[in-house]
Amino acid sequence: MRLKQTLAALLIVSTAHVGFVQTAQAAMIGTEQVAQARSADAARALLNEAFARADVQARLQALGVSASDAGERVAALTDDEALRLAGEIDKAPAGGIIEVILFVFFVLLVTDILGFTKVFPFTRSIR
Repeated sequence: MRLKQTLAALLIVSTAHVGFVQTAQAAMIGTEQVAQARSADAARALLNEAFARADVQARLQALGVSASDAGERVAALTDDEALRLAGEIDKAPAGGIIEVILFVFFVLLVTDILGFTKVFPFTRSIR
């Protein structure tokens, strides 16, 4: 009798939890999405390569940004942002990396002001 009660309680509990099971959904992705993801990865690789250069790191240090912070920011960029920034690097003339560094500096500055990060000690969060 005790076994039947235990089994019944177990079945009641397991039946009650059946509604909480999450289902997985699969969908086809287009070729454009795959190509964009691959090109975004290539853009991030280009950005990481640019930020690995000694002259870029020296300029970032002069602006108060560590190389590790810049690397984290590159990883946090959306695919569109990474593609746009990599396009700016490709279009920039030799020695034109300063514009890209300034762009990253301003992105870091705005995210500090909005309270998402704390990179610069001279900013106050609006939060």
